[in-house]
Parts: sequence; C-alpha cells; structure tokens
Amino acid sequence: MIKEGDKMYKKIIPVSEDGKITIPNSFYKKLNLDKSKKVECVYYKNTIVLKPIKKITDSFSVEILKDLISEGYSGNQLIEKFQERSEEIKNSIDHLIDEAEKIASGEIEGYSLEDVFGE
Repeated sequence: MIKEGDKMYKKIIPVSEDGKITIPNSFYKKLNLDKSKKVECVYYKNTIVLKPIKKITDSFSVEILKDLISEGYSGNQLIEKFQERSEEIKNSIDHLIDEAEKIASGEIEGYSLEDVFGE
C-alpha cells in the first residue's frame, strides 16, 4: 500500500526474447541492490512485485549468537549453527507473514483472543 507522502515511480521496460527483464538502474539504486542480494518475486492479481529480501538485523543476529554460545558452540560449528538458526528464523517469519496476508485477505480465518489467551 502506498502511504501519503510516498512517491511512486513507473517505467515501461522491454521483455527480452527469453522472457527476462532488466530492473531500471534508478530503481536498482533506490532499493540499494547489489549482485550479492536477492529479491522476492510476488505475483498477485495480474501484478508482479519485486521486494528486496532483508537480512536479519544485526541486533537479532547478536541474540542468536549469544544463544548459540551459551549452548556451547564455537568455531566452525558456531558458524554452521548460526546459519541454520538464521534460516529457520527467516522461514518462520516468512510463514507468519504469509499467514497474516491470508488472514488480511479473508482467505483464512484469524485467531480470537480466546484462541490466543485461552479465556
């Protein structure tokens, strides 16, 4: 959703013979993309949206590392477990976002206060 004060940018771009498109350089810069980053491609109601995938924030990463160190991990094992745990958290967050979008669109029913708090 575009909020008041947000500016929308639009550009018509060609589709190559093999079905590829090139993101305009000005958009690329606005999204702060580089070749090491990934974008999520979403198709919804005849519209394609490209969203940069955000990395787990540094403060959240610190919390993950604190937990893993307290669990006794170090060295290469710490790095491996950090990558695994970060991916698990990312997948969980993606699942929660998907579920929230389905609830918001009416595709599935949300939870009541009784469901959440048991009263």
